[in-house]
Amino acid sequence: MASAPHNYLQQFDLKYGCNPHQKPASIHSMKGYDLPFSVLNGQPGYINLLDALNAWQLVQELDEALGLPAATSFKHVSPAGAAVSVPLDDTLLEVYDCKKNQELSPLATAYIRARGADPLSSFGDFIALSRKVDLSTAEVVRKMVSDGIIAPGFDNDALILLKEKKGGKYLILAADPEFKIPELEFREVAGVGFSQLRNTIKINENTLLTKVVTKNNDFSAEARRDLVLASITLKYTQSNSVAYALDGQIIGIGAGQQSRVDCTKLAGRKVETWFMRQHPKVLNLPFHEQVRNVERINARILCIEGGMTEPELRTWQSQFSRPVEALSPTEKGEWLAKLEGISLSSDAFFPFRDNIDQASKRGVDYVVQPGGSNRDKEVIAATDEYGMVMAFTGIRLFHH
Repeated sequence: MASAPHNYLQQFDLKYGCNPHQKPASIHSMKGYDLPFSVLNGQPGYINLLDALNAWQLVQELDEALGLPAATSFKHVSPAGAAVSVPLDDTLLEVYDCKKNQELSPLATAYIRARGADPLSSFGDFIALSRKVDLSTAEVVRKMVSDGIIAPGFDNDALILLKEKKGGKYLILAADPEFKIPELEFREVAGVGFSQLRNTIKINENTLLTKVVTKNNDFSAEARRDLVLASITLKYTQSNSVAYALDGQIIGIGAGQQSRVDCTKLAGRKVETWFMRQHPKVLNLPFHEQVRNVERINARILCIEGGMTEPELRTWQSQFSRPVEALSPTEKGEWLAKLEGISLSSDAFFPFRDNIDQASKRGVDYVVQPGGSNRDKEVIAATDEYGMVMAFTGIRLFHH
């Protein structure tokens, strides 16, 4: 093993780095600091810990800003979903495969929202929770395909239950909520060392919503919450990124795209899929009893997307007790026309109005972005055309 930089102390070895051929690999702490977590179960991997440490910062900041239990579902160093605890209505309970008589704690509700928004992306996620894990939350997590979890603590019965996952190998990390992250962070790429001040910007209503630039200036209380949620989520999302939020949860996120409008489109398609999963035709697909939950999720999304090949269509139809058809363009259009009240945040300015045009197709009524583009006037005019409310924050949230 090569020696670590002088400001790091090796703590333990990892099986490998990002890929199996990247050996050796290990975890280090900075001199003068302990690690900000302890391992309660399982063997952490390199990507596991990148996800865990970013995800833990996200939920800790959400809880601090909004005063609600927070959860995120992380994959490949970006959130697939994030949410705070807002009660679920009967439709979403069904969409998220929860029993209507199931008792859900506030923390469990937050994770169900975070996981349920984009279940394809969340498959095999790393979970972060802002508060001590109770049995209700552990019972939800137990059923999910997940690589691990990080939280500030675990009730004893919850910990026992989670230790049974993956044949006893489920990764469980206890975060230290009192750990003070060093303000200066370091990175090394191709033999070149980098350092920078950690992104310590505080995101809340005051930092986001003071400078309204549109004719409409009415942010609802729900939109204020959702814009804080979306912006904090972007702070820990690989850039370029945008996020759509509704009812205390991210419902579409576009991460790591070179073009900002591609982020807006990508996240927008996720919003459409999330909303179409609530269509009665999708909810009432006549599955054979033996079809498992994961296959049901995939089948519902195929019902929404359509465009199946002949072999794909035969496989899809075999899961049902009677012939069914995918949603038609007319059915999709009529249902999507009901979508409204969505909040949208961007981690950098919108350079063209096309982002606003795309957002308008997904029910967006509220927008925050840094501002500062040469075409700000054009973007504001487009936002006014749609009657949206938009604030300029002056805060860029790139994350790499």
